[in-house]
Amino acid sequence: MKFYQNHAWPSTLEEAIVIQEKLRHQVITEDRLQEPIQYVAGVDMGFEADGTISRAAVAVLSFPDLQVIETSLAHRPTTFPYVPGFLSFREIPAVLDALEKIKTIPDIILCDGNGIAHPRRLGIASHLGLLIDMPTIGVAKSRLIGKHEELAETKGSTQPLIHDGETIGVVLRSRTGVKPLYISSGHRISLPTAIDYVLRCTPKYRLPETTRIADRLASAK
Repeated sequence: MKFYQNHAWPSTLEEAIVIQEKLRHQVITEDRLQEPIQYVAGVDMGFEADGTISRAAVAVLSFPDLQVIETSLAHRPTTFPYVPGFLSFREIPAVLDALEKIKTIPDIILCDGNGIAHPRRLGIASHLGLLIDMPTIGVAKSRLIGKHEELAETKGSTQPLIHDGETIGVVLRSRTGVKPLYISSGHRISLPTAIDYVLRCTPKYRLPETTRIADRLASAK
């Protein structure tokens, strides 16, 4: 895959904040998709050797039938600490390595993490989308910021996720009676379109097939 921009990877939080503040203004939260969508991908991370080695996984699936077309794994030393709000600096270098290995270029990437549902509106999905200039969606399993009203138990139910008076995503019940997901635009995709594709990629389980398969690969021993 081609990477459209990059930057020096920081070693301190202060350097990371400067990068986030610079890049946040480049994020596009409108639909800039190359349709028809034929391939969707999931990316996820695992760690080995007490967190010193990052293990990135990519799974590319056909769409809409969600059959696995290609997967890849990449390992590299972990160079940034675990700090909520800064996970992209810890995870993206290995994710880029894994993406370089795939031959089937996805039309949309679903990331295990946030898009603009982030204090500086630059979670891992938005950060990655900018670097590779590709539509990305944040699919987080837990809430980083924001508040929302009570969510109905039925699949497909949503509530706006609000932070500082701005809708930064939704809380989504992806399966009846299970814990919700937190969906946000990453890059080059609107929130309604992001919700639609997440649901279309989630026929059975709590997680979309893309990130569910990537999670299994990233977590394998």
